[in-house]
Amino acid sequence: MSKGARIGAVLVSFAAGIALILYGIFGYLRSSPAVVSAIPSASQPNSVNLVMQVDGAVGVGPHPNWVGYWVQDAKGVWHQTTLVTVPVDTNVHVTVYEYDSGGALRNPIWSQVAGVQGGTVTLNGTADRIINPNPTTGNGIAHTFVVPGLGIQVPLYGVGASAKNFCSTGPCNTSETHTVTKFTFFSGSQTHKYRWQCFVPCGLGYLNGNGGPMTSLGYMGGFIEVVGK
Repeated sequence: MSKGARIGAVLVSFAAGIALILYGIFGYLRSSPAVVSAIPSASQPNSVNLVMQVDGAVGVGPHPNWVGYWVQDAKGVWHQTTLVTVPVDTNVHVTVYEYDSGGALRNPIWSQVAGVQGGTVTLNGTADRIINPNPTTGNGIAHTFVVPGLGIQVPLYGVGASAKNFCSTGPCNTSETHTVTKFTFFSGSQTHKYRWQCFVPCGLGYLNGNGGPMTSLGYMGGFIEVVGK
């Protein structure tokens, strides 16, 4: 093979490699979850509402059987995502509808509430600092909503495994068995992107339950981006 042919072959291989990289990047961008903005409060200044639900199976996308989140936008439309934005210097009122069954915790500290205003969450209308993690005396903890950068830890109480009106796939609706957890946190005085995740291993079929949805955006981990007003 001549020198020119060798150079040409190298350039073709290089171009093919770049094309594969770009294909992967654009494929990721096409499949990246939607970003949903928290809803401005109509009655409280400097406040927004963030409404989410956790489903045992999201019901859509490349992994419809994976556990994951849906987030509601200002028009009431549910999006299967874990990417949200909230304004800086704002109280964020969070409501989580939890449709998944609960179980025992590997670490009981995950049953404690931290980093939210008042130090409590409201679970089904009752204020609590510690959510019962024992599935023999209650429903157990299904998941946790944890934002390490903001010091937030919220256990999400599960529904009973024998619930008669159990939601099979998302987005679920309030006529199906669920629990409701409400809490408020302050977004802080600087713009930043905070990672949040669940610490209850729920990736069935993966080593120690920590693969699959546990490590994937749009399922059990995501980002809260604090943006300028």
